[in-house]
Amino acid sequence: MFKRLIPLVILAAGVLGFLFLKMTRPEPAQVSATERSWRVQVQTVEPGAHTPMLPLYGEVVAPEQMSVVATLAGRIGERPVAEGQRVSAGDLLVALDSQDIEPVLAQARAQVVDLEAQIRSEQVRYRNDQTALKSEQAILANARRQLERTRSLVDRNLASRENLESVTDGAARAELTVSIRQRAIDEHPARRQSLEARLTQAEATLATTQRDAERSRVIAPFDGVITDVQVAVGDQVTRNQKLLSVYAVKGLELRARVPDRYRAELLGALAEGKDLYAYGDNREIRFRLERFAGTSDPAGTEAILVLAGDAAGLRPGALLPVSLERPERSESVAIPFSALYGADSVYLVADDSRMRRVSVERVGEVLSENGERSLLIASEALKPGARLIITHLPNALTGLKVDVAGASESESEGSSAQ
Repeated sequence: MFKRLIPLVILAAGVLGFLFLKMTRPEPAQVSATERSWRVQVQTVEPGAHTPMLPLYGEVVAPEQMSVVATLAGRIGERPVAEGQRVSAGDLLVALDSQDIEPVLAQARAQVVDLEAQIRSEQVRYRNDQTALKSEQAILANARRQLERTRSLVDRNLASRENLESVTDGAARAELTVSIRQRAIDEHPARRQSLEARLTQAEATLATTQRDAERSRVIAPFDGVITDVQVAVGDQVTRNQKLLSVYAVKGLELRARVPDRYRAELLGALAEGKDLYAYGDNREIRFRLERFAGTSDPAGTEAILVLAGDAAGLRPGALLPVSLERPERSESVAIPFSALYGADSVYLVADDSRMRRVSVERVGEVLSENGERSLLIASEALKPGARLIITHLPNALTGLKVDVAGASESESEGSSAQ
């Protein structure tokens, strides 16, 4: 009997123990739901005047570049310069051998002298023809009178028919001689004009040859650098064969393509007389915007920037990244790129420590004093003293609660209470 009651006793003890534990358990702490806040960094908005920069990528070119060609055929007599050598204005670059130049000059001079002699000879011939014509005209007159007398004698049977024919032939020969002489006199102006034209041509050829002979010694017209040397001393060259090139070290230009949306702004600044400069990465190289190219294409318009200052080792053909100054923009704010959302939005911290989306105008980029690039924006909503969120949140949206990093303890408590 007792054994049958043991399970019931154990069960009752377990129930009593459970009830005792339940009554003596500690009360759990009250759990209340709290809103999560995101820690962010902010920048105090201080609108001011900034100079936006336009990143460009251009090619260095030398507008003052001269290609030296051989003015005459011959051998290279001198070439005291080498590739990449700097020369000063007045230095000898290359010269043809004088032994190849003198015969060409002598031939041109001989043609002029020969034609001058032919013109003088023509003058003498003309004077002789005029004198001879008078004599031949007198002979012709005598022959005609003799012919009339002989005809009269033949009519009176005092002379034979053979005498008449002989006299007739003599008169005809005299008349032919006068005609030939007169034609020679009449042709004198044409012959003289032809000789004078040939003389003018010969003189022009001589002047050209003398000019080419002088240019066979090429002198540097400016301070420059030698490039593209294609001959050596002793080489045989032909007329108009390229020998070398030289470009001026001053006046180098940078040609860079500018998007069309910036062209009107830059052209307006140039029209107002403003100087806009472009700087390289080290800011030692500086170019001044001079003008735009006359043609454009869908990719933009080529801007021509002139080197201001020393070339600092620049060479034509080099590709150079630069930052071009744009006209100054007032009431603008420089911010980190991380503060921008999308193409035209930023977030401000509202009074209740929540994010508020603001649309802005993306003006461009600006360089800080330490050389770092920042984004330049403008908007009427960016009031002085406003707190701009510069921490980029992937889940950013208006109304999201934030906790400003570095805020004072009292400010944090006030934000939590709200």
